[in-house]
Amino acid sequence: MNNIDKNFFNLIDTIKNQSLEEVYNHIKDCFDKIHPSIQTSLQDYFKKFDYWGKLSIAENNYEELYNRAESLKNHIEDYISLYDKLEDYRSKKLLFAILNNWYNFDFESLKTSGETNYLHYFDADIVKCSQDEVIVDLGAYIGDTIIDYLNTYGVDQYKQIYCYEITDESFEYLKSNLANYPNIKFIKKAVGDKISNLYINKSSVDNSANTISDKGEITIPVTTLDEDIKDKITMIKMDIEGSEQKALNGCKQHIMNDHPKLLISVYHNHEDLWKIPQMINEMSNDYQFYLRYYGNNIFPTEIVLIAI
Repeated sequence: MNNIDKNFFNLIDTIKNQSLEEVYNHIKDCFDKIHPSIQTSLQDYFKKFDYWGKLSIAENNYEELYNRAESLKNHIEDYISLYDKLEDYRSKKLLFAILNNWYNFDFESLKTSGETNYLHYFDADIVKCSQDEVIVDLGAYIGDTIIDYLNTYGVDQYKQIYCYEITDESFEYLKSNLANYPNIKFIKKAVGDKISNLYINKSSVDNSANTISDKGEITIPVTTLDEDIKDKITMIKMDIEGSEQKALNGCKQHIMNDHPKLLISVYHNHEDLWKIPQMINEMSNDYQFYLRYYGNNIFPTEIVLIAI
C-alpha cells in the first residue's frame, strides 16, 4: 500500500469510527480555526453560489458544513467504491484531497492535485480524439470549451459539434465566437431526462451559473440527447449547474450503444462526485474512470470526471 492509499484509508477509517454528529463537529472545529479572511471568502462564495448549502457565522447557519459531513458519513462506502474504480493515482490522490478538504479544511493536498499540463477537460493522455468525433457540449456557454478542444487536438479533429446553451446573451456570443468553424450546430435548449418546458433561474453573478427550475419567468424547452440527436455520439461534455444527473439519464441509449467519451463536471453538490460514476457504471460497465481538477485550493470546484 503506497502513501496515497494509506492517506485515503486512514481518513476513511477516521470517518467510519465517528458518528455523524462527531464528523460535523470536527468539520466545524476546523472551520473555526482557519484564518478569518478565508472564512469570509467561503461565506461570500456560498452566498453567491448556493449549490452546497448556506454558511453564515453571523446567522449561526452552518448548513454547508453539515451537508458535507452528511455526505462523508452516509456515503463513505460509495467513496471507497469510487476510489477502487479510479484508474490512476492522480485520480486517487485528487479524491483524497477533496475529501480531506471537506473534513479537515486541508488546502495543501488540494493545491498539489490541480491539473497544470492540459486545458480544462482535455487530458490528452487519456482522452484520445480523431477526425470522426461527434461532440456534444452541454453548457457550451460562450464556446470556451470548444476552443480549448480545437487548441488541444486541432481544428480538423471533429466531424460534427452540437452546442447546447440556454441563455440569450451567452448563446449569441457562442455563435459569434465559433462562427468561423464548420459543422457546428447551435441549440438553445436545456437537456434533461424528459421533454418538457422549464424556466431559467438567472444567476446574479455570471451567466455561466444560470440554472433551470420548475418556476420562473423565462421559459426554456428541455430535451433529451436520446431524442434530440440520432447520430452516433463520440464525446459528451457536461457542465450544466447541477442538472448533470438528469442529462445523463436522458442520454442512456447513447451511452449504452455508442460508448461516448464522457467529460462531466461533478462538483455542483455533495452527491455527484460518487453518484454520477455509479450511474454510468450501471448503464455500461465498460467505462474506466479518472478525476481531474481545475479549481483553487480553498474549496473543491471544477472537478471533472472523465469516463472512457
